[in-house]
Amino acid sequence: MSEQITNILLVGVGGQGILLASEILSEAAMLAGFDVKKSEIHGMSQRGGSVVSHVRYGVEVFSPIVPEGEGDILFGFELMETLRSLPLLKPGGTVVANDLRISPPSVLMGQEIYPEGLVERVKSQFADFLLVDGQKIANDAGNVKAANTVLLGAVSRRLTISEQFWMKALEKMVPSKALDINKRAFQMGRGL
Repeated sequence: MSEQITNILLVGVGGQGILLASEILSEAAMLAGFDVKKSEIHGMSQRGGSVVSHVRYGVEVFSPIVPEGEGDILFGFELMETLRSLPLLKPGGTVVANDLRISPPSVLMGQEIYPEGLVERVKSQFADFLLVDGQKIANDAGNVKAANTVLLGAVSRRLTISEQFWMKALEKMVPSKALDINKRAFQMGRGL
């Protein structure tokens, strides 16, 4: 095992299950034997504001914050938040993004226009880019609210954490009544 630290950023808006996804990710990494540090930044998250979660794991991790320009994976739950967070990634980083647009209050009130061409802008900067229709896949799995777990499954393929630890983390962090749907959603995301 090298001294390398894996830096993952989860970004989106309040209510998308970002914090649960970062908890599951952190738990899976800990179960796999890594040192894990996590930090969250909530910007009026209960009102649909920005949410950013930093998860870092490796042999030994000292700081929970991913330094700007050093992110390995950007895990975006909403397209504009994904684009906004690209400077946090290192050149050649990976972007896994939900194909979802949530208009902020300024757009809803007509003060601004939601930008066009976000997918193309991300693609032009990062070759390793996976666009996921999280809502559709989660709906197919049994509940649209499991979109965060679909995305987690897609991201899991890009990490060195074996599937058994992901399953144990899901069992520990997801309420039992939602566990089967979330396991199915995770596997569907993993299969992308």
